[in-house]
Amino acid sequence: MTSPDPDTGLLAPGWAGSPAAAATSDGACLQALLDAEAALTRAQARLGLAPDAAADAVTEAAHADRFDVRSLAERARTGGNPVIPLVADLTKAVGEEYGPYVHRGATSQDILDTATMLVAARTLDLVLGDLHRVQQALARLASEHRDTVMPARTLTQHAVPTTFGLKAAGWRSLALDARDRVIEVRDDLPAQLGGAAGTLAAFTAYGARDTVMLTAAFARELGLDAPLLPWHTLRTPIADLAGCLAFTAGALGKIAADVLVLGRTEIAEVAEGSGGGSSAMPHKANPVRSTLIAAAARRAPQLAATLYGSMAAEDERPAGVWHAEWEPLRDLLRLVGGAARDAAELTEGLRVNADTMRAHLDLTHGLIVSERLSAELAAVLGRPRAKQLLTDLAKRTYTEGLSLGELLAQEPGLKDVDLDELTDPARYTGSAGALTDRALERR
Repeated sequence: MTSPDPDTGLLAPGWAGSPAAAATSDGACLQALLDAEAALTRAQARLGLAPDAAADAVTEAAHADRFDVRSLAERARTGGNPVIPLVADLTKAVGEEYGPYVHRGATSQDILDTATMLVAARTLDLVLGDLHRVQQALARLASEHRDTVMPARTLTQHAVPTTFGLKAAGWRSLALDARDRVIEVRDDLPAQLGGAAGTLAAFTAYGARDTVMLTAAFARELGLDAPLLPWHTLRTPIADLAGCLAFTAGALGKIAADVLVLGRTEIAEVAEGSGGGSSAMPHKANPVRSTLIAAAARRAPQLAATLYGSMAAEDERPAGVWHAEWEPLRDLLRLVGGAARDAAELTEGLRVNADTMRAHLDLTHGLIVSERLSAELAAVLGRPRAKQLLTDLAKRTYTEGLSLGELLAQEPGLKDVDLDELTDPARYTGSAGALTDRALERR
């Protein structure tokens, strides 16, 4: 029996099978390493530091399917990173004539950091596509349910009426905040080129007169930004990735958290379009999409913390600190990529039970509008009398089984007050509609 591929995500249903899984696979990471190596030779050829034929030969050889990724992983233990054995294999594949131009002047971290930026860029592009789907679906829900009244909940209890449109508009606002952060980070992802200790000395030894131009040419070959300085131990790009990915996971996690609460059997105000099954209970339709997003949101901050911790990197090239970034960053990219995919499916298929929302407004026997009544009745009865009356009637709604409106109707001093209007939850949503409209103006 053959051993299973460790990169399949058997215990990671949140990202398994997602576009982000493919973009961050071992094969994709290997291809990014090869892309970086080929781009470096091409950049040098553009500046007359290598023959054009060498650039062609390295580019032709730099295809991941020509290399044994498992062998590279095992041999990486010798030098502590996969670039060292890869350079040996790529040099051999290029051949004796042009092999010397492979990796010329670079250090392993140049290639691995650059490949990391490539993998991140390619994954973030996928995330952006799914975030666009999320915001589109939420914009539709917010518009359709602009005036769908439901209970707002604070500290787990009914508070005052709100609308599902405003809730969906809030979710969309978070998704757009995440989108904006991802775009900003994606556009600034830099190539890495510094040589052994960040001085680019080897490139000058090979004839480079302008290493700034070389760095720019290298970055341009890859579609990455050209850094001001080599960033071997200046880990701003990694910290920025950590921040935007953790934020995105949390933003999507907020949506999932609300759906999980509102979708409980005894609440049932929303439901996932197609729930998952149970191995033991045939009747269940579990909120699987929300569950997986919630799991990602809980893992992301700790992964980001590791990346932030790696900013304290010693010297010009660190031992262990750089190495500690690789797995948590890939995990973050995968988690957020999977969560964005699940969020798109969740929001596009979400079912909203407006009738149930409206019925739940009556669960507190009219007390959900007590805030409004307190303000309105103070003008009629005076503040102390109004407050005492509402406090007394609130207790009676539960003991006598009457609604607050029915009890207020028995009060002689309120005969001229339009209690039907004052106690209608649908007429006490404040600026929910206007806020929803304003939120939907954001593109």
